[in-house]
Amino acid sequence: MSQLQIREDDLTGKKIADFLREHLEDMNEITPSESVHALDLEALRSPNITFWSAWEGDELLGCGALKELDSRSGEVKSMRTAKAHRGRGIAAKILEHIIKEAEQRAYKCLNLETGAFPEFAPARSLYLRYGFEYRDPFAEYTDDPNSVFMTKKL
Repeated sequence: MSQLQIREDDLTGKKIADFLREHLEDMNEITPSESVHALDLEALRSPNITFWSAWEGDELLGCGALKELDSRSGEVKSMRTAKAHRGRGIAAKILEHIIKEAEQRAYKCLNLETGAFPEFAPARSLYLRYGFEYRDPFAEYTDDPNSVFMTKKL
């Protein structure tokens, strides 16, 4: 992978706006709308969310975010890799970046919600490789057969 750069993103660029719109469209195609927990651009601009995008030159390859749940825990949000770049380890690099940031913030755990459908199997596999374990719903989530909840102790 040549010159992958992960940088904090202020969510004002057209490329990231288009990328996130495509993300939401994909999530709504796969998952019933009441089970889609992906955030739109405005929600991602919340002060308790830090958002990063991954670039190679001027090409947007992926993104991810860290939402502070409280002073001791965070949530991984908006993990996505561009379709043309899947299988290159980009999501792993973004996840490593988020985990490192959570550790620097002295969080005790990192949580996430992802889909239960087969399309989400690569994501669940990635999280398991990085030490996440299955858990019950957390924060504002409720039990949902279309969702999988995971946590990693830091």
